[in-house]
Amino acid sequence: MQQIDRSLHLTRRTYLRAEECDLADFAALCEQPTDRADYPLAADLVKGVLIYDCAALTQRLADPGFPEMLMAEWADAFANGPGVIVLQGAEPDHAIIDRASDIFRDLIDRQNRAGTGGGDHFAKPGANDRLWNSLEKHCLADPANFARYYANPFLALVSQAWLGPYYQMTAQLNVVNPGGAAQSPHRDYHLGFQSAQAVARYPAHVHLMSPMLTLQGAIAHVDASIEAGPTLLLPRSQRYVAGYLATARQDFRDYFHAHAVQLPLKKGDMLFFSPALFHAAGTNRTKDVKRMVNLFQVSSAYGRAMESINRTAMVKALYPALLAATDLSEAQIANAIAATAEGYSFPTNLDRDPPLGGLAPKSQAALVHEALAAAWTPEQLGTALDAQTAKRLP
Repeated sequence: MQQIDRSLHLTRRTYLRAEECDLADFAALCEQPTDRADYPLAADLVKGVLIYDCAALTQRLADPGFPEMLMAEWADAFANGPGVIVLQGAEPDHAIIDRASDIFRDLIDRQNRAGTGGGDHFAKPGANDRLWNSLEKHCLADPANFARYYANPFLALVSQAWLGPYYQMTAQLNVVNPGGAAQSPHRDYHLGFQSAQAVARYPAHVHLMSPMLTLQGAIAHVDASIEAGPTLLLPRSQRYVAGYLATARQDFRDYFHAHAVQLPLKKGDMLFFSPALFHAAGTNRTKDVKRMVNLFQVSSAYGRAMESINRTAMVKALYPALLAATDLSEAQIANAIAATAEGYSFPTNLDRDPPLGGLAPKSQAALVHEALAAAWTPEQLGTALDAQTAKRLP
C-alpha cells in the first residue's frame, strides 16, 4: 500500500492536471511586488514592467563587462522577476522602420490579392493582417534594409541574454486593424501551441524547460496608444509551473482580464517577455490606427524554431548588401548575420561534414564571416554555401 501511495504521489507531482491548478497559488505569484533595487540598470518600473532607456544604455555598451551585466539583469527579469521588459527607443532610426513598414505593406497587399495568408493562433482569422515568416520575406525583398534592421544591438543582446549564442531568429508581422478584437490569453510556443490534452501528457520538467527554448518580442512600427491595443501582460505569471494548462481554465482567464496591464509603445520601442508569461494582443479601439508590430520569436540553438526558413537563400541575398554596407560596424554586421545564418554547427551529416580542426563542423554563420574577411565575391560564397548544404544532406 505504501508503494502504491508513493507511486501515486510521484505521478501527481510529475504529470500536471488542469483541474488541479490553484488560482490562489497563481495569484500569490503574480501579486508579488518587483523591487527596483534588484534591477539597477532599469530606468523605471511601470505597472510591474521594467523599462530600459536604450539611449542611455547605448553610451555604455562599449564599456568592458557592461553588456554582460545588462544581459544578466534581463535574464533574471525573465526567469525570476516580472517576466517582461520594455526597451524604449531600441531603434532610434525611424527611417529604417518606415522602409521596413513599406516593404511589409507591399507584401501584405500581394498576399491579399493572391488570396493567401490569413489565420492566427489566438485570434479570429481575418481580424488582423498577418505576414508569416516576415524574416525571410524581408531579407529577400530588401537585403540592405534587412541588414540595418537586424543589426540592432539590443535585439541581439536580449536574444543572447535568454538563449545564449547561436540563437535562431524568426519573425511574424501582425497588423491589428481598427476594431480588431483582442486575442485570448495564452502562453506561447512550444507547449503554448498545443491543446490542454496534449500538454497534460508532458512531464512537469518539460513544462519548466519549454520557456527556456524561446524568447518572445516585438518592435513597434507605429506609435501604439492604449486605445490601439498593445499587448496585455500579466507580470510574474511565467513563474506558475502549470500555467500551460491553466490558460484553458475560465477562472484563470478571468483573473488575467482583471489584472493584466498594458503599456503604450512608441515607434522603435521593443517589448520582450518570457513565452510562459500570460499575454494577449489587445483590442484596437481606434478608428484609424493600424497597429503594426513585427513579432520576434527567437529560438535556442538547441530547440526547433516555429517556422521553416530558407536561411541559405537569405544569406545569398544579404551578402552583397553586407559587402556594400560601409555604414555598419563590425558588431552590427555580426548582429545581422546572427539573425540570418545558421550559427549552430549541428545537426549535420558527420560522414560528409566531419569536425575537422575542432569539436564541430563549420557553421553557416562562420562561413559568412570567413567570406567577408576574405572579400569573397557573392558567387564564391554561393558556391561554398551550396557545397556546405550538400554535405549536410542525409
